[in-house]
Amino acid sequence: MTVTLADVAARAQVSPATVSRVLNGNYPVAAATRERVLKAVDELDYVLNGPASALAAATSDLVGVLVNDIADPFFGIMASAVQSEIVGPGGRAGGERLAVVCNTGGSPERELTYLTLLQRQRAAAVVLTGGAIEDEAHVAAVAGKLRRLSEAGTRVVLCGRPPVPGTDAVSVTFDNRGGGRELTRHLLSLGHRRIGYVAGPEERTTTRHRLEGHREALADAGVTESDDLVVHGTYDRATGRAATAELLRGAPDLTAIVAANDTVALGACAALREAGLRVPEDVSVAGFDDLPFSADAVPALTTVRLPLSDTAARAGRIAMGREEAPEGGVDVVGGELIVRGSTAPPRA
Repeated sequence: MTVTLADVAARAQVSPATVSRVLNGNYPVAAATRERVLKAVDELDYVLNGPASALAAATSDLVGVLVNDIADPFFGIMASAVQSEIVGPGGRAGGERLAVVCNTGGSPERELTYLTLLQRQRAAAVVLTGGAIEDEAHVAAVAGKLRRLSEAGTRVVLCGRPPVPGTDAVSVTFDNRGGGRELTRHLLSLGHRRIGYVAGPEERTTTRHRLEGHREALADAGVTESDDLVVHGTYDRATGRAATAELLRGAPDLTAIVAANDTVALGACAALREAGLRVPEDVSVAGFDDLPFSADAVPALTTVRLPLSDTAARAGRIAMGREEAPEGGVDVVGGELIVRGSTAPPRA
């Protein structure tokens, strides 16, 4: 059954005129009301229909780039690289594309809402960056959105995100599991056996894959991994600081810490300094991603370098149809272990 404007208005408990104002953006609407309307649009999967749909049948010059947090260098680098491929001379003849960065704040609801709005705008392409949320209902909802986008002629590319089964979305993702494994193998090769791990949010694919790699390396070396050496949090400096303090309370004998990413690693270093411990003389610290500041930290961070800019630029070219999609629609890009001054053999 076709969903109408009136259906959306009834679900949001507003007038049809208010729904129209929100969707057209031509009249000021209270923020709370706007959120209610957008939520109803998402829940009902409302899209243009009838005469309006006929007018919008061709894809527009709009390209959506979804990120979790544009203030995070990881996403800033990727968004910039995707955008550089979208707004340059590679756009359709006679004009450039308009790249719109959609900051979800890590919210599953906002991710779905942005996908719905991009579908309404007949976006030429959508690029989703970063790890996915591992919630069964959300995964199914995202898959449905991606199928409808593809059916409408929108190219969908996942960058740094695993493939979504049952969709035509192309996935250019990172080997987070392999990177996590190599990082922990490096620490084990130095002689570390009590290794703390500051992980990201439990519901994220990136978190799970990096932690699985860490645990695989421990198992291969015959090291028993204990739950008191793993703490979950968000991908920020504050988490690294708080989680490291928690690890030290539970395992004061640890000699190394693996952080979810480089930003978290900086927080870990700060917590160690506050505890009167030196890096790497007392505790080694390793990060992930090789963000621009990692080489300039004191000491410089050992990390796993992901080709963020190159991979995101490739995703942009695929989205624009200027590069062939990988065979089978999926390509896994490996990382590179970068050893710097923040890791050393454990103290005697």
